[in-house]
Amino acid sequence: MTFHKRLLKPLVRVLITLAALAMATSLSLAQQDTITDTINTTLSAIGQAAADAATSGGANEQEAAAAASKAIADAVAGSFGDRDAKIFNTLLFLVGGFLVMWMAAGFAMLEMGLVRKKNVSMQGLKNIALYSVAGLLYWLMGYNLMYGGQAGGFIGSFGPYNFPAPGADTAEAGYAVASDWFFQMVFCATTASIVSGTLAERIKLWPFLIFTVILTGFLYPITGMWQWGGGWLASIGFTDFAGSTLVHSVGGWAALSGALFLGARHGRFNKDGTATPMPGSSIPLATLGMFILWLGWFGFNGASQLAMGTIADAGDVSRIFANTNLAAAAGAVAAMILVQLRYKKVDVTMVINGALAGLVSITAEPLAPSVPVAIFVGAVGGIIVVYAVPLLDRLKIDDVVGAIPVHLMAGIWGTLITPLSGSGTYATQLLGIVSIGAFIFITSSIIWWALKTTVGIRVSEEDEALGLDKAEIGVEAYPEF
Repeated sequence: MTFHKRLLKPLVRVLITLAALAMATSLSLAQQDTITDTINTTLSAIGQAAADAATSGGANEQEAAAAASKAIADAVAGSFGDRDAKIFNTLLFLVGGFLVMWMAAGFAMLEMGLVRKKNVSMQGLKNIALYSVAGLLYWLMGYNLMYGGQAGGFIGSFGPYNFPAPGADTAEAGYAVASDWFFQMVFCATTASIVSGTLAERIKLWPFLIFTVILTGFLYPITGMWQWGGGWLASIGFTDFAGSTLVHSVGGWAALSGALFLGARHGRFNKDGTATPMPGSSIPLATLGMFILWLGWFGFNGASQLAMGTIADAGDVSRIFANTNLAAAAGAVAAMILVQLRYKKVDVTMVINGALAGLVSITAEPLAPSVPVAIFVGAVGGIIVVYAVPLLDRLKIDDVVGAIPVHLMAGIWGTLITPLSGSGTYATQLLGIVSIGAFIFITSSIIWWALKTTVGIRVSEEDEALGLDKAEIGVEAYPEF
């Protein structure tokens, strides 16, 4: 081992610590200058030792200078730079993770606000249950299925995920591995939340939770592996930065399949094909849920940068925040203007979903777009909602909260348009959308069919009329009414 590795690198760690102490205390300027001079002298000695070693090995002057620069950089990085990068990366995952976890509250509030008051408690229970089921299944099976496979493959490995022992995580991956598991888990739970809202007011609790087990433990992780796990879609160039397709469209396809097998709520559609409005219980609650989702999306998209150890990464996270916010705002404004033009009145639920569609649309590529492109992508998402909601009504597909337009259709749009910002090609993006959509829709249909023909998935007409709060769980959200 060379002299500079044996002695000077440990010494520079001490000196850098002293420098930090000097900045944090009231040392005089003269004392701080002395510490700075000592650090510079030590680093120069490290560089000179490396240059001498390179010269003795036959290196020319330029090569020796390069060796000196590398030795100094390695000493500084080894002292605190790499460590700090890992800490900040881990912090990004943890902060992003609990912001996305907070989206579970947003989904619960949105759904409880948009269902009728006789079904509010059921939506609260379903959202607690699906988040809990997703957390357990993603540990038991999902994470390894998603990230335990071979490059270019189709499926990962089976079995539970093993966390490092206390104090044993060296962050060799660039972050603490448990922080990555937590961040990925809350994405998984988001997928199940999408299904919950669409099928509200007429699905039985336990069949829904059985489907949630399969969706979060198997289906979502498998398609996630195709891209985020380095699978076959990643190998051909498909891109989905934070999950317009891998999270939102996956949930949307599963919800669409469930809605087709479950059927519409009684009285939702008339014999002449018209739809009967069924207003929700609380617009204030739904609005608050939307804003919580909007807030959580900064973790959803921002932390998907997956690194914050450099100023460049921090700048990119900031850019993602800005683009995410602009797209949501554009989706809300576009929906508001279009609804006014079409219906002469502004439906607040359309504006709520317009904002959410803007968020879903920008999720596939929130970093690369310029401001005008981000606004365009989000605005089109809001427009999709205004046209898709009546389209579903004409098709007699009952989507209680509008999750299919928001998550499926806007997710497709956001994924397909990423080449406009230089990410992927239209061919690879379309292939990814179609392949993931086909897999999720077909497998979900098989599961819904199996549940429908065995345990049944729909409550009786009497229970639906009574409300699931009384019929299924026995706890009314608003017992005084």
